[in-house]
Amino acid sequence: MTIKLALNGATGRMGREIIAALRDDPRFELVAAIGREAGPDAGRDIGAVAGGGSLGVSLASDVSAAVQSADVLIDFSNPIGFAAALAACREADCAFVSGTTGLSEADQAAIEAAARAIAVMHAPNMSLGMAVLNRLAGEAARLLGEDFDVEILELHHRHKKDAPSGSALHLGEIVAGARGTTLAASAAYGRHGNVPRAAGTIGFASLRAGDAAGEHTVLFGGDGERVELIHRATTRRIFARGALRAAAWIADRPMGRYRFEDLLNG
Repeated sequence: MTIKLALNGATGRMGREIIAALRDDPRFELVAAIGREAGPDAGRDIGAVAGGGSLGVSLASDVSAAVQSADVLIDFSNPIGFAAALAACREADCAFVSGTTGLSEADQAAIEAAARAIAVMHAPNMSLGMAVLNRLAGEAARLLGEDFDVEILELHHRHKKDAPSGSALHLGEIVAGARGTTLAASAAYGRHGNVPRAAGTIGFASLRAGDAAGEHTVLFGGDGERVELIHRATTRRIFARGALRAAAWIADRPMGRYRFEDLLNG
């Protein structure tokens, strides 16, 4: 059965990547495309807006109306667009998949509340390789213990606004949990000046340069040895494919909050 898909943030970088990936994916029927207040492209065919042929779907700005005919919505927008889309999906009983980063504690609480009514997945990184890195990082943290220092490095394109990246923070949460603590209690965000390393901390470094799609390194440093786990994305298309894989997986799931890593379990 074809899955009816709505796309929020359709005119952004990731929205355009998803539009391109949808053209060759028979699992989905795109039924709605939502942009930030639609802007000058309001009413235009989203296929043409994204730089390709017509898809028969006009760019809209009303997310509440857009999800009425959708089985699942994919959201790559901003925190404001995220909140509106999540509320609309909850009202319309539509599954929700989001890769939007920079969310607040209130946004996280809204996810938990929505998950009591619909199937929800929020993942700052929708790469299958990154899902494997998350799992490996947790296992390495458990096996190596606190004798090894942990540093998380990430590199993204010059236009990325949030730092550290959502994916780096998620890695930090996984490592902290594996060590029996929380990221809030152990994170060290950047260093400057005479700042010795505190025992048990999880350090972060954020690089912004060029058009890098995304690189994440989890470094475990011990006395006389070092373990490094690295994931490098060379194209944003992998995130688009991952988002579509997540949407197909979650479309018929019962209510609840799901992780992208859940896809690894079938």
